[in-house]
Amino acid sequence: MPGLRTVTVTRYVTPLREGGSLPALVEADDDGLYVLKFRATGHGARALVAELVAGEIARTLGLPVPEIVFAGLDLDLSRTEPDPEIHALMHDSAGLNLAIDYLPGAFNFDPLVHAITPDLASRIVWFDALVSNVDRTARNTNMLLWHKAPWLIDHGSSLYFHHAPGWESDGTRPRAAFEAIRDHVLLGHAPLIRDVDEALAARLTPAAIDGILADIPDAWLLERTADVGAATIRDGYRRYLLNRLEAPRPFVEEAANAR
Repeated sequence: MPGLRTVTVTRYVTPLREGGSLPALVEADDDGLYVLKFRATGHGARALVAELVAGEIARTLGLPVPEIVFAGLDLDLSRTEPDPEIHALMHDSAGLNLAIDYLPGAFNFDPLVHAITPDLASRIVWFDALVSNVDRTARNTNMLLWHKAPWLIDHGSSLYFHHAPGWESDGTRPRAAFEAIRDHVLLGHAPLIRDVDEALAARLTPAAIDGILADIPDAWLLERTADVGAATIRDGYRRYLLNRLEAPRPFVEEAANAR
């Protein structure tokens, strides 16, 4: 699996105030527009790790996800920002951040209005159950409609287990229940959760998981966890995901039964 590209932010365009993390629309040195996720938000680098890992798992599963890139942010860009909140966020996030390809003209996907096939809906529910994504509800679908097709965005709230101290050595978490799946906005549109299970799990081989985790910068892994090495934390994610993928997969039955 090829690694993520790296771009350099050249211009701050505008804040996107839809969420609490205050992402921003920026221009980069490849002339592309990106939604920048700042490292210095409340959940820090852990949110970027979740965005990267969950997003690239979705891509491996063949789900529609905009390109994810590393984004270098120069400290000098913060000096001309008049808004004190944005200035502080840019200043404290100088260095490597994460950005998502901007989809111009896209708008929020509403499953009550826009069509989605049972197969795609089932695959999305399966994926969100795997990564414990609490943020795909009727209140906030985190899906966009672009070129008449749905796209998945904003996975920073996934893998929430990694905010708990000592998660790296907790062997019970991978098989734990994910009750929030009952609130998934696509659950009623997803009759094939059990049917798609084996094919999706087969895509997430140990090599595929290793390729995704290898992209996580060591500094992000070590933030707020100075007493545990980066290799240990990376291995913690690996063991969690591979254990969660072992058959029979409780999260599949949980999602199917919740439906």
